Amino acid sequence: MNWITNYVRPRINSIFSRRETPENLWQKCDECGTMLFHRELSDNLNVCTNCGHHMAITPRERFKALFDGGIFGEVKVPEPIADPLHFRDQKRYPDRMKAAQKTTGEKEAMLVATGEIGRTPIVAAAQDFSFMGGSMGMYVGNAIIAAAEEAVKLKRPMVLFSAAGGARMQEGILSLMQMPRTTVAVQMLKEAGLPYIVVLTHPTTGGVTASYAMLGDVHIAEPNALICFAGPRVIEQTIREKLPEGFQRAEYLLDHGMLDRVTPRTEMREELITIVRMLMGLPPAVRGDLPAPTAAAPETPAPAPADKPAAEAKPAK
Repeated sequence: MNWITNYVRPRINSIFSRRETPENLWQKCDECGTMLFHRELSDNLNVCTNCGHHMAITPRERFKALFDGGIFGEVKVPEPIADPLHFRDQKRYPDRMKAAQKTTGEKEAMLVATGEIGRTPIVAAAQDFSFMGGSMGMYVGNAIIAAAEEAVKLKRPMVLFSAAGGARMQEGILSLMQMPRTTVAVQMLKEAGLPYIVVLTHPTTGGVTASYAMLGDVHIAEPNALICFAGPRVIEQTIREKLPEGFQRAEYLLDHGMLDRVTPRTEMREELITIVRMLMGLPPAVRGDLPAPTAAAPETPAPAPADKPAAEAKPAK
């Protein structure tokens, strides 16, 4: 060891040391396998920029892109009885709920909000498939009823985004009772003369499809969304036949008259603005404001021309 190492410590390790990189900067598309940068994917509303595959999106992210300026107010939903059947499988039902709440950051599987789209006030409800598969329990039934009552009170149309694996088995018959309850809530809207628009996202199955998800005045679906009561695998095992290509997907249902539109997520906002205003008898949406006219300034008179200088006197002869 010489005098240089005594006074000047080597820093080669710190310069070339490996830096830790967050693991969530890139996401792989499930359809085409393309690696997508998280900001690019978020700006495109979780739709693959390479193949157009629609990935899952949370209700808050969806509402942020749907409402004007991303501003919306949440509607309070009555709390149901917690664990009414004291259900237990591999885990206790309350433990599953706490795990889902911790993972998603949400209280339950549905979010209800009010706001404006294209300056058109609406009430919106969206299911979160990441919360226990978006399963329909008593809270979801209360949420739809609360959304319908809010729409009737404010005289606004209601837009619902469905994404569910069916009824919640941990609540047994009580979850199945949400089918008639939500049907009555939809009927409240129809009696009030208010539009009810359903956007079916991937997947929408089971008792949700058999109730409020297929009772809308207009049914729109995202591309390639699975929409069914019993899944294709169950049907194939029952009838022991191979199903047609794309069976129970959005495009197949559109061709067979069960849907009105199949619209990409990036175009959904404009589509909903047009349909809502049409059903409410409103004029086309205002796309932008012209600046307010300013008061015309009084014209200032032009300055008078200066007098010409007098002719120089002629010298005397």
